[in-house]
Amino acid sequence: MTAIGVDLVKILIAVVFTILCQLVGVAMANPYLAKPGQPVVKVRIGTCAVTGGFIHLYAALDNKLFDKYGVNAEHIVVRGGSVAAAALAADEINFLYCNADANIVRIATGMDGKLIASPLVGLPYVVLARKDIKRPADLKGKSIGVTRPGDFPYKLAKEFLQKHNLSEKEMTLATVGGTPTERYTALVQDVFQATLIQPPLDARGKKDGFNVIYSLNDLGLPFIYSSLFTNAKTFKEKPALVQKVVAALAESVYLVEKNPELGMASVGKTLRIKEADTLQSAYDAYAKRLINRRMIVPAKMVAETIEIAREEGTAIRRKPGEVFDNVFVENLEKSGFMKELWGGVVPDDKKR
Repeated sequence: MTAIGVDLVKILIAVVFTILCQLVGVAMANPYLAKPGQPVVKVRIGTCAVTGGFIHLYAALDNKLFDKYGVNAEHIVVRGGSVAAAALAADEINFLYCNADANIVRIATGMDGKLIASPLVGLPYVVLARKDIKRPADLKGKSIGVTRPGDFPYKLAKEFLQKHNLSEKEMTLATVGGTPTERYTALVQDVFQATLIQPPLDARGKKDGFNVIYSLNDLGLPFIYSSLFTNAKTFKEKPALVQKVVAALAESVYLVEKNPELGMASVGKTLRIKEADTLQSAYDAYAKRLINRRMIVPAKMVAETIEIAREEGTAIRRKPGEVFDNVFVENLEKSGFMKELWGGVVPDDKKR
């Protein structure tokens, strides 16, 4: 069957399923839960970093939400976005949870993958620097710690330098890799004098005497943050499994919002952070400011991200509509799942 034929079959299945749900009503409001005697399906979900921005995935794993849907989720941490994307394309992992920006471009250039849900939209990164650095211009002659070339923090650092007319002749981009926590530790040890960091480490930095000298959201870049990707094999051959994983993630968004202590506990456990105010910083950023409760992938942002890459000289081979698919998150609304989960109308997210 051709790719077009597969897509048509998928759409027909979704339409028939929606009609059945409407006929059955509330009894089918959560049709994705595991049925008695149904075999458990094992999946591998990779993350491209260790960050508070993955609060909803961590909470879903810690509170065994995937198990409710008959999914045995193995969490794999893959260091670096490009390596994680390659693992997804090779089907070494079935799903990837990562910031969407770089992966949107990778898929648009021809990499195997599909963006299927976006719980967070917006840019949380800041530039954190030692106490004697109070503004971007003070970075001349200093170094900024970033991840390897091709990963998003590296790209973001380049955008930051361009915005403030700083060249790599005047300062150094120290490509150190590692997790945000490891980069923060290197900053404390003065391996470099500034780094790009996300909550909750910005709150820890302020307590330790560092300065937040720039919020990278002020760059005005279209940015889709923590998002769920799958590959063509899983997308085409196991759509019911994909739907269950998406449903479990949606339930985690609800769980974290209604039970902040569970979300903060998951972040604290993963990042090995105990300070209550630091964990609150993560919660405020990722469960409040950037939250996208319906997880709909914003088509306009996908298109803008691809167009920026095209203008920078990237060879784009796919249209924006081929990079993402909202069918699974839309099914949550059509089936009555979201209405039942939230006890009525889903609260509106901040308009973007």
